[in-house]
Amino acid sequence: MDRIQIIRNGLPYEAIEAISQRANLPVRRLLQLLNIPQTTYNKKKRSQENLSGNDTEKLLLLAEILDYGLEVFNQESQKFYSWLKKPNQSLGNVAPVSLFDSQTGIQEVKNCLNRLEYGNMA
Repeated sequence: MDRIQIIRNGLPYEAIEAISQRANLPVRRLLQLLNIPQTTYNKKKRSQENLSGNDTEKLLLLAEILDYGLEVFNQESQKFYSWLKKPNQSLGNVAPVSLFDSQTGIQEVKNCLNRLEYGNMA
């Protein structure tokens, strides 16, 4: 229930920077994936507003997938970040990071990591 309350209240815009660093992605790229214009981000961060519920939920899912991916890759962050950026056959020959723009895409990346963890081709 705490998670639901966090989603309803929204995370601060600074959370985007934290996830950007954890994902080894520039803030600008993460904003593109969240479909948030740079000017909106700058304005709302400056005025210390919170993200919408949808954006908060997506960031929480991204944080979880990053944690899970690092676990699957035995905390070898460079290998994991490299994997995120390379086209993957089981994801339709697109880079896993390109699917971070939707909850369904994030789930597909999680499924792919699951297959890797259990020894299936991914």
